Amino acid sequence: YDRNGQVYIQKLVELEAYVKKRTVEVPSSKRVLVTAHDAFGYFAGAYGFEVRALQGMSTESEAGVKDVRILSDYLVERQLPVVFAESSVPRRYMDALIEATSAKGLAVQFGGELYSDALGSANTPAGTYLGMVKHNVDHIVDGLSRP
Repeated sequence: YDRNGQVYIQKLVELEAYVKKRTVEVPSSKRVLVTAHDAFGYFAGAYGFEVRALQGMSTESEAGVKDVRILSDYLVERQLPVVFAESSVPRRYMDALIEATSAKGLAVQFGGELYSDALGSANTPAGTYLGMVKHNVDHIVDGLSRP
């Protein structure tokens, strides 16, 4: 158990180094993670990001027209290129945000699905904690680094 624990701790140390290396690729002006609900506060605090969410902390609440309008205005103001859905929240909320932002003249892309409340499917890279973190970071960095 001790040997396996030490091996896993080393993998966590390597993952932390990977996350730090990747996140600095995102320009500071674009370090805003736009999602359906605010599940990435710890990530944002640790790596210098801001989180903007349609639903706040709860996945139980419904995003309203006013929420979509406010967040689409913010996307246009900041010229943010991408939004993300979470595996636990229907994508339709982010599609409505993309549509509203497009109507205001900014083409925002869907950056993919992030895992916030669960791992990915078994036998996939995101089906482990290490793989899930790497999946999320790669999607976030690749999306926000777009011109």
